Amino acid sequence: MSTPTTIKLPGVDLPVVRRGKGRPMLLLHGGGGPVVGLPFADRLAERFELIAPIHPGFMGTKVPEHVDSIDDLKFIYLDMMDALDLRDAVVVGFSMGGWVAAELAVMTTARMARLVLVDAVGIKPGGREDRDIADVFGTPADKLARIMWHNLANAPKPAEMSDQALAMMASNREALGIYTWQPYMHNPKLKHRLHRIGVPTLLLWGESDGLVTPAYGEAYRKLIPGAQLVVIPEAGHAPHIEQTDAFVRHLVSFVS
Repeated sequence: MSTPTTIKLPGVDLPVVRRGKGRPMLLLHGGGGPVVGLPFADRLAERFELIAPIHPGFMGTKVPEHVDSIDDLKFIYLDMMDALDLRDAVVVGFSMGGWVAAELAVMTTARMARLVLVDAVGIKPGGREDRDIADVFGTPADKLARIMWHNLANAPKPAEMSDQALAMMASNREALGIYTWQPYMHNPKLKHRLHRIGVPTLLLWGESDGLVTPAYGEAYRKLIPGAQLVVIPEAGHAPHIEQTDAFVRHLVSFVS
């Protein structure tokens, strides 16, 4: 991954990786950490300027005392988009980052032209007793891998990781808990606000995602005016990793 630069915002020093040239594309990562170093990002950097912030608390960064919710992240990124004077940006959010992207879009789309949600969390379409989103904190690691990946060969292998990589994974998991634990992985009010999104929106979903299934993606789609849902075969919760070619093709086609 490219070395991030620090953008000083009110109350937070935000590390941001920037690479490529062209139309700005804001990448908001999920609980697994930054995505800008992955092969799909290499492909996108040939067409777009990728702007990839690291959420406070991830990759060993500090969480400011006043930051402990997705709502806080939303305002950090509103400030960042203003500071960078982004215009006609494509905002792409992955899982938890998709939730952040949706919250940004219901607040304002003044600086964005397209919205892409990739296996996003953030809503609870079912009733109180329905398990709409699998429990990533309480599910055993081997079962969670089967839920999240179509091909287990693509899943992270802790036994083969360095101590530093394991510490970073633990740090990311702790940060994920700070932002998504209560209420678990959703904002009860968000589904009542998604009608405010007024830019073309694409939802990209892995067909084998067991964390948030394609049915969850369809529920999301119905709440956003004019949104499209594309389900990618042979992919779980990370279609950008498991099916890079299809993911990039659908994303570029939508933006173009």
